[in-house]
Amino acid sequence: MKRWLLALCFLALPAQAAPVTVTLWHSYRGAEEQALDQSLATFHESQSAIRIDALAIPNDVLASKLTTALPRGHGPDIFVFAHERIGGWAKAGMLRPLDAHLVPGQLNGYLTETVEPLRYEGQLWGLPLSFKSLALFYNKALVPVPPKTSDEMVAVARALSGNGRFGLAWETGNFYCHAPWFFGFGGKLFHEDGRLAFDSPGAIDSFAFVGGLRREGVLPEEVSGALVLSLFNQGNAGMVISGPWFTGDIAKEIDFGVAPLPIVSSTGKPATPFLTDEGVMVSALAKDPAAAFAAASFLAGDESARIRGTVGRQAVAAKSAWDDPALSGDPALAAFREQLATTTPMDNRPQMRNVWEPAQLALRKVLRGDATAEGAAIAGLRRFNAITRPTPPRSSPAAYLALGAAAALGALALFVRSLSRTAKAGRVREAAAGWAWVAPAAVATGVLILVPFAVGLTLSLFDHREGTWTFVGLANFRDILASRSFGPMEPLSFYYAFFVTVLWTAANLSLHVAFGLTLALLLNRPTLRLKGIYRVLLIIPWAVPNYITALLWKGLFHKQFGAINGILESLGIEGVAWFSSFWTAFFANVCTNAWLGFPFMMVVCLGALQSIPRDLYEAADVDGAGHWQKFRHVTLPLLMPALIPAVLLGTVWTFNQFNIVYLVSGGEPDNSTDILISEAYRWAFARQDQYGYAAAYAALIFVLLLGWSAISSRIARSAEALRS
Repeated sequence: MKRWLLALCFLALPAQAAPVTVTLWHSYRGAEEQALDQSLATFHESQSAIRIDALAIPNDVLASKLTTALPRGHGPDIFVFAHERIGGWAKAGMLRPLDAHLVPGQLNGYLTETVEPLRYEGQLWGLPLSFKSLALFYNKALVPVPPKTSDEMVAVARALSGNGRFGLAWETGNFYCHAPWFFGFGGKLFHEDGRLAFDSPGAIDSFAFVGGLRREGVLPEEVSGALVLSLFNQGNAGMVISGPWFTGDIAKEIDFGVAPLPIVSSTGKPATPFLTDEGVMVSALAKDPAAAFAAASFLAGDESARIRGTVGRQAVAAKSAWDDPALSGDPALAAFREQLATTTPMDNRPQMRNVWEPAQLALRKVLRGDATAEGAAIAGLRRFNAITRPTPPRSSPAAYLALGAAAALGALALFVRSLSRTAKAGRVREAAAGWAWVAPAAVATGVLILVPFAVGLTLSLFDHREGTWTFVGLANFRDILASRSFGPMEPLSFYYAFFVTVLWTAANLSLHVAFGLTLALLLNRPTLRLKGIYRVLLIIPWAVPNYITALLWKGLFHKQFGAINGILESLGIEGVAWFSSFWTAFFANVCTNAWLGFPFMMVVCLGALQSIPRDLYEAADVDGAGHWQKFRHVTLPLLMPALIPAVLLGTVWTFNQFNIVYLVSGGEPDNSTDILISEAYRWAFARQDQYGYAAAYAALIFVLLLGWSAISSRIARSAEALRS
């Protein structure tokens, strides 16, 4: 874009004495952030009317922060994000349409393919910064010339595979990475009526294609982005399908090339990856829309694009930036520019967010060999129908408001009655002093616990879709308890998740107590040497952050490269695909959490053991008691008062242990190992922001734990009676 276009944007600004501050949110890191900083420095040097204040936010939380902040009048004036969320954000009133701000001819300065993805319902909602897609990376030492067709690619991959090497590697369980074959075989995402089109012949053929490659051993198993990178850098993957972000992580000693994806031989169509169009968007509540648009125009303009392309190595959208030899001469960026002609822009309608889970379920079923391509497609369609549950009918809030008002009046009456009794007893000053002492804790409890609980309970009475809240009363609870769209004892059902949660809690608590008590008894032996060292070593699992431990154990359970299968194979036992069935995936989760939880029980038991008088054991020895009799009649009864509260507390912790399930098995296979709390999370953040439904899940979890609390209080009182 020419400088005069930017100058016209500034002419639209009113004359001001002080510069206007425009807040920018982005998720750039490394070279991309450095390029942005250089662009902003250039912008500030060229004019003094506007200052852009940039704030870097982690990519995995940027969308949720925007969704939370912007509807409430907070957040940035402009922000950088991919185009696929535009539809939902535009419907929610979070974005400002930009057509009225455009200077004539402004859009002609961008590559044509990068403009349309930023339109929704005929309006432009962002200016293109850069584009991303997948392409073929190849190790020139193994693949001197990139293949032109899929048959040629498969032939080369077969020749390279074996002895720990794979001819091809990509994140096979990720639908974004499968998209080139999905579209290349002629698949389409949606039918005209909005239904998912996984039952189309092209879609089924694409699933069969990748499943066949996996069975042949051409592709590795349980592939992650980190594994793909590791294989390529070690020379154990001849070809890799990835995006421009992959380039910066390739080892310096690897001589690699990048080429557009090949033609699908059976259809004659090119493998067509998704196009992700990264744009700069203006908030609907920007304090100064003209200044915000001027800042966005600069960021998407020629000067900024040249810096972002040469310094940040972005495939930029501005046409003129590609005239710079440093950009056009970059072979990797040039390959992505060539690939741009055969991409499919990711659908920016809100429905697109419901595609990922069903698509990845179907893919993983095929990759595990659990279903044929046709069966996997049907399973994907069924999951799509389940998570796109229809909006419950609108309900009148009158009865609920009356009930709430009655409850509030009742609470007020009880409070007034209590005050009256205190006054009659002449204890006002004493009561006031007591309230003064407990007021800080009461206020903190109210703000941190009671208010969020009340808000969550209120949300459970609403349905949230595309930024719109609809009062539906108890419909969310009815849908959950009736298990609509899926059977009561299959994944996604509340009852199934409850069964898994109870099994998960019981298994973990049993192991925590067994290991913790056993180790405590060993450490309590008077003759044991180096007790201090053992105690430090055994407390480490509890001291290490649990998400780090979870990721380490997930790697240990990897089928092809995990240490556990390595040990089994060294013993002549075939390795296990741990995350391909419920029981093995559940076992992996339990092993990880048992490792994390036994130190707590060990510390509790060790402290209780050291408080038991030694003369009781001496008396038992005099009576001729053996080890088992002393444990049963002396140790265990005196441990119970300390052990029971620890078990009750551990039960609540384990019941809601989200991190381990989410990070180790990820709910695999097919969400069957999800517990109640992880299922609630998916409804809130992975299934089109159905916050009301998730809040109803949370309310039911609260009721279950409240019931358990009542039972545990009675158990604790019984234990206290035993002590006395």
